[in-house]
Amino acid sequence: MHFDNDSPIWLQLVAEFSRRIVTGEWPAGGRLPGVRELAVELGVNPNTVQRALADMDRGGLVRSERTTGRFVTDDRSLIDDVQIGLATQAADSFVEKAAGLGMTPQQARDLITNRWTSNDHDNDGSR
Repeated sequence: MHFDNDSPIWLQLVAEFSRRIVTGEWPAGGRLPGVRELAVELGVNPNTVQRALADMDRGGLVRSERTTGRFVTDDRSLIDDVQIGLATQAADSFVEKAAGLGMTPQQARDLITNRWTSNDHDNDGSR
């Protein structure tokens, strides 16, 4: 994972872990990898991973069980809400950049449609 200097690493981890959940890489109800394992995988301090997971725990996307670890929520509607939130952030960023380049809304829609088609996305959003 590539980290940028524009936001704290723990917030970038929250976004990455949320992405893993909404894409099903970490399925609903599934057990998460341990803090140390994630820290090694991502090349970050375990305390940074812990902070990200604690934030997600407070938000309800994951839950901690004292003796068995952390698990993804079973609440599908919460996962769907997070997916919409992440997609909205990406769309807002695109709109801001496209508008800054002088594109019209129609040009931006055409670009998205063409990119979506050229990247072989299915109707359900998967690749």
